[in-house]
Amino acid sequence: QVQLVESGGGLVQPGGSLRLACAASGETQTIFAMRWYHQGPGKEREERDMIVSIIPVNDTASYADSVKGRFTISRDSTKNTHYLEMSNLNPADTGEYTCNARGRNSWGAVVDYWGQGTRVTVSS
Repeated sequence: QVQLVESGGGLVQPGGSLRLACAASGETQTIFAMRWYHQGPGKEREERDMIVSIIPVNDTASYADSVKGRFTISRDSTKNTHYLEMSNLNPADTGEYTCNARGRNSWGAVVDYWGQGTRVTVSS
């Protein structure tokens, strides 16, 4: 089992920056991908809401076009924590940000773990 805890959400003005964190605990050695999802207000999370992913073993990251050049994912392996640096935020970035860890259980099956989400509001 893996537990994820996000932090760092809040209110920010358009053009501002914010850093989200996703701290993982438990069987973190089973994780092979970390991802961030962004759901707009009142919307259910869908796979297309994934905005950033990273493969920890080689730090290969990929970004959705909507955030490319503005968001950066990084990690501190000593703390089992991933960070999502968000800059030049605009009102369309408002919503719930959820951290996901994808790993394998003892039978080799892919398992998804989810954090509780953290809310970001971009408004003047």
